[in-house]
Amino acid sequence: MYLLYDFLPSGNGYKVRLALKHLQLPYTLVEKDILKGETRTKDFLRLNANGRIPLLQLENGECLAESNAILMYLAEGTSLLPTDRIEKARVLQWLFFEQYSHEPNIAVLRYWMTHGGPTDQQQQELPAKRKAGYEALDVMENQLKEHPFLVADRFSIADIALYAYTHVAHEGGFDLHDYPGIQTWLKKIADLAHHSLITDK
Repeated sequence: MYLLYDFLPSGNGYKVRLALKHLQLPYTLVEKDILKGETRTKDFLRLNANGRIPLLQLENGECLAESNAILMYLAEGTSLLPTDRIEKARVLQWLFFEQYSHEPNIAVLRYWMTHGGPTDQQQQELPAKRKAGYEALDVMENQLKEHPFLVADRFSIADIALYAYTHVAHEGGFDLHDYPGIQTWLKKIADLAHHSLITDK
């Protein structure tokens, strides 16, 4: 059975939980409070030298870090990852987009807003972060207003990766009212998932 080290408010950890749930893969959850430094202990750093969650421990004891790498591992050979070469590359394209353009803005603002911020320094960064976040949403909207899902018109880990922080974007002050494609897509993903997981942000 898999062992998942996770911090429940984390969108990156949520991705992995959503994939495990969708694939009906049993796992044991080990919660680590990153706010209390529980991923910086010697014991945890032996598992992941980068000291971050999520961390998936495989049945053979090996550990795999980085949420999107974990998604790729879990999705291999399943309906969540296309076998066609270009479609698989497009999934990777969205995973890289999520980490480079989406998460650093939408997820960061969400963290600031839900953890006592923004601070004075963060206030100075806020306009640029918000602008970049909306630009990322624009990219998604351009795809989703024409297609039901991000890649090959079917549900994949690309959707899981982008859903994790998009469905809570409002917590970072992002208004999705002008994004009908994204709104329809969010509902589709929610309908595919178990309600108990969707409410477990």
